[in-house]
Amino acid sequence: MVAAEQTAIVIGAGIAGIAAAIRLRVQGYEVDVFEQNSYPGGKLSAFNLGNYQFDAGPSLFTQPEFIRELFELAGEDMAPYFSYSRMPVSCNYFYPDGTIVHAYADNQKLAKELQDKLGEPEKNTIEFLQQSASIYNNIGTLFLQNSLHKTSTLFKSGVKKALKYTRLSYLFRSMNELHERQFSSPKTVQLFNRYATYNGSNPYKAPAMLTMIPHLEHNLGSYYPKGGMISITNALYELALRKGVRFHFNERVERIIRSNGVVKGIVAGGRDIPAQLVVSNMDIYFTYKNLLGDEWKAGDVLKQERSSSAYIFYWGIGKTFDQLTLHNIFFTSDYQAEFNHLFNTGLQFKDPTVYINITSKCEPGMQAPEGKENWFVMVNAPANRGQDWEAYGSACRKAVIEKLSRLLGENIEPLIEAEQVLTPETIEAKTASYMGSLYGTSSNSRLAAFMRHPNFSKQTRGLYFVGGSVHPGGGIPLCLSSAKITADLIANTHKTRQAS
Repeated sequence: MVAAEQTAIVIGAGIAGIAAAIRLRVQGYEVDVFEQNSYPGGKLSAFNLGNYQFDAGPSLFTQPEFIRELFELAGEDMAPYFSYSRMPVSCNYFYPDGTIVHAYADNQKLAKELQDKLGEPEKNTIEFLQQSASIYNNIGTLFLQNSLHKTSTLFKSGVKKALKYTRLSYLFRSMNELHERQFSSPKTVQLFNRYATYNGSNPYKAPAMLTMIPHLEHNLGSYYPKGGMISITNALYELALRKGVRFHFNERVERIIRSNGVVKGIVAGGRDIPAQLVVSNMDIYFTYKNLLGDEWKAGDVLKQERSSSAYIFYWGIGKTFDQLTLHNIFFTSDYQAEFNHLFNTGLQFKDPTVYINITSKCEPGMQAPEGKENWFVMVNAPANRGQDWEAYGSACRKAVIEKLSRLLGENIEPLIEAEQVLTPETIEAKTASYMGSLYGTSSNSRLAAFMRHPNFSKQTRGLYFVGGSVHPGGGIPLCLSSAKITADLIANTHKTRQAS
C-alpha cells in the first residue's frame, strides 16, 4: 500500500486531468478526481441525437504515441481498450471557385495534388514539409515537452541544438509571411495558414514558429480512433479506474485550501478534503478567480489575448455525400477579413470558413443510420464578450447552409434531420473555459509560448496545473504533454513510492 500521506487531488476530469491522475497513480499517489459534470472527458465527450452519435469537441487525432505511452507507463496492454487507423487523406479542401484539393497522407502525392490543382511547384511543398519537420524535431519537442519556467530546462542537452536551428524569421515573421515567401499560389498559402486555428490563433499575427504544426498531420499522419474521438476518453478513463484512480462526478470544487504557502486540499460539497498535492485541470483564469480567490492573478492572466472559440452545429444529415471525407474544409474568399472579425471586431463574418467532421465515413452505420451521416459543422468564432449569440448563430447558420449548398450542389437544409448547437457562451458554461476560448490564450505574439502559465504555482507548494490554458497549450497532444510535464515536475520535487 501507498503511504497515507501520499494523496493527490485532480480538479477536472478533462483529458489532461485523467492523464495526470494516471501518471500520479503510477508514481504512488492515492488519487481522487473531482468533476462538476456527470461524465469524464471535458470537451472530449460525446452525445446522441436520436440515432446519430456526435463527438462533442476535438475531432482531429494526431500523435497516438501519447496515448500508447500512458498504457505502457501503467503496464497495461492498449489493444483491449483502444485502436486506431491512419487516414489516407487528411482533409478535403473546397475553395469558393469550386477547386477541390485532396490532402493526401503521402507527401509526394500531396505535392503533386497541389501542383495539379493549384499550380504550386512540387518542390515548394516538399521543402516546406521538410522545414516543418526540422522546426518540430529540433526546436518544438524541447519546448513542448519540458517546463519553460524551470532553469533546469536550460541545461538540457537539446537546448544548444534548438538554438542552433532557431531562425529570427521563425519569431519575427508571421506564419502568413513565411507561407507567402514559400509558396507561389495564394490557395496554398491559405491552406497552410489554417493551421494557426489549431491553437486558436491568427496566421497574420502568430509567429512563423507555428509552421511546425503541419508536420504533425502531414509528416506524422492523422488518425481515426475506432468508435470516434470519445474512445480516447473512454480508454483513458478505464485505464485510470483499473489503476485505482477514484472519480467523483457531479462534485464541484468550491475552493483550494492553502496555508502558509502550502496546499492543504480542497473544499467540495461543503466539506474539507485534505491532500498533499492538488492539480487543477480547470481553466487557469477560473482556477485563480473561483478556487483561489486571487483576483489579481486572475486579472494578470487576462493580459494575454484569448484564443478563438467556435460555433458548432451538430447535424444529422439524411443522405451521404461521396465528395466528403472524415475531415473537410470549405474556405472563405477573404481569410484575412475573417480573422479580423475573430480577433478584432468580434462580429459574425458573412463568409465564414466551414469545417465538417463526419465520423460515420469511417464506420458506416455506427454513428449514423445506413445511408446517412453525422455532421460536426464548426465555424471559428470570437471569444465570448457578451455578443448576441442567438442573432450571431442565426446569421452564421444561414451563411453556412448557403455555402455548403452551393459548393456541394444540393440544398442542405431539408436534409437536416437532427440538430443541436454549441456556442462560445455554452462552451464556457459546460467546460469552464473562460470566454469560451478553446485554447486559453492565443499564440498571436512571438513570446506567447513563454507567456503561457507554468504547470506549477510559484506561490503555493504542492499546487500544479494541467490542460489547454497552461503550458504547452491546447489540443489533445499538448494537453497530454502538459500532464507529463506536471507529473515529471512532481516526481522531481516530491518523493513517492511506485504504485504496485
